[in-house]
Amino acid sequence: MTAPAVGFVGLGRMGLPMAARLVSAGFRVRAYDISRPEGIDVTGDVTEVAEGAGAVVLMLPDSDAVEAVLEDAGLLAAVAPGTVLIDMGSSQPLRTRALAARAAERGVRLVDAPVSGGVKGAVDGTLTIMAGGDQDDLDRVRPILETLGSRVLRLGPVGAGHALKALNNLMSATHLLITAEALLAGQRFGLDPETMLAAVNGSSGRSGSTENKWPNFVLPGTFDSGFGLRLMLKDMRIAVDLAEATGVASRLGRACADLWADAAEHLPPAADHTEIVRWLRENTA
Repeated sequence: MTAPAVGFVGLGRMGLPMAARLVSAGFRVRAYDISRPEGIDVTGDVTEVAEGAGAVVLMLPDSDAVEAVLEDAGLLAAVAPGTVLIDMGSSQPLRTRALAARAAERGVRLVDAPVSGGVKGAVDGTLTIMAGGDQDDLDRVRPILETLGSRVLRLGPVGAGHALKALNNLMSATHLLITAEALLAGQRFGLDPETMLAAVNGSSGRSGSTENKWPNFVLPGTFDSGFGLRLMLKDMRIAVDLAEATGVASRLGRACADLWADAAEHLPPAADHTEIVRWLRENTA
């Protein structure tokens, strides 16, 4: 039996291990990335990933990049009717819905399936996948999604996945910043950060920041989670705009996004999002 063919666009720190998992699982992957990384077959033109593919995964940073690949670079015109496009990056929900409508005019389906779990989750295949789209379309690409993640959740129609991904990252970013403020205060009071984390992680203040980001990336001083600070800020702004568009006053979210924007102005362009802690340390009197 011939292995199913999958196109894959975007071989960054998340995309490359995800594409590699598909290859290991027996899928025939035709991939494209402008950096042409080693370790996977990469085509010379993005439209070539469409050849024979029933599905094309897009692991790109934002709506601008997705639309540039699909419309400006011609990928949407190259895929066959009936193909399912899977946008697994972090895009703007309303733009995703509009793009899905334009794809449908060509007989092409689109689902949004952004992920949470970081580079480790991409390598291990333990990502949480937040999916939006028609149930039939998601059922068609479920073998792909279940190869990449341990939890695949359909949240609603197209755009629902991107909406929750942004809202999740707003929550995550807020957790990380308030955790930094609290633990820095504790350290200046004379408390040991590892002991504080041990206590908090058995208490009501625990979060992904206290259980994962601080012990694995902040305390060791590596600040290398694999997710950029500016990507986090982009998702936070999407979430705040979405909240306010629905009539929810996002006062805390807006204030937190403003603080992250301040950090982005002072940290290097490639700064990891966990470096918000470094910035806070250096900017606390």
